[in-house]
Amino acid sequence: MATRTWCWLSGTPPPLSLNLQLCSYHLCSNSNTHILNSRKMINASFKRETTKTPQILKVVVSGVTELLRLFSPSLQTSDLSRDIEKQKDEFSVSSVDDVVVIIESDYGKAYFVTGNFTSSIYTEDCIFEDPTIKFRGRELYARNLKLLVPFFDCASIKLQKIEKDVDSDTNFVLATWKLRTNLKLPWRPLISIDGRTLYELDEDFKIVRHVESWNVSALEAILQIFTFKFENLGGRMS
Repeated sequence: MATRTWCWLSGTPPPLSLNLQLCSYHLCSNSNTHILNSRKMINASFKRETTKTPQILKVVVSGVTELLRLFSPSLQTSDLSRDIEKQKDEFSVSSVDDVVVIIESDYGKAYFVTGNFTSSIYTEDCIFEDPTIKFRGRELYARNLKLLVPFFDCASIKLQKIEKDVDSDTNFVLATWKLRTNLKLPWRPLISIDGRTLYELDEDFKIVRHVESWNVSALEAILQIFTFKFENLGGRMS
């Protein structure tokens, strides 16, 4: 509009500097709009995939988790707190890039199937959610991981891609991964899930929300446990 008005009043084309300013404005506007739309699409996608699970299935999974916790050796809260304090000295974060490096390192340690993750980059009351369960608290998350580890055999989780989304409001990290593991049950079922994890960061670059999305529904993931299909992974990713 400014370009057309300039030409109509003066009969000459606008200066190059004005054209560059206008182009820069439009590019920035389009870029910001793209980032905003991308974030909305990602959040909407994760919300759909985590809320479409039948409530009864979520209740069952929560109940089984509680039973496992009751009948498993207790993980002392003092031990968790001591680990977190130690990690604070070893892993300080001051940018989204620092968080990305630590998350990549955790995947390198196969954190989900070993229970070995950097808890100090999470806030104490961080929200954890996947298609089957939702709860709050990094110590509870650490305990839940430790509960699962003894059931895994020839397990591996591979990071395929990690991305960051940075702006003045909220910072996000998005990790795409593959999980493959046999379970230590008599029929040795294979659990095979491709997924994504959205990490939402606060102003101190601590994770306040950790949300998983899977390529299978919650019901399909649970049914894999009862499928009489054996594949010996041998510690290798397919």
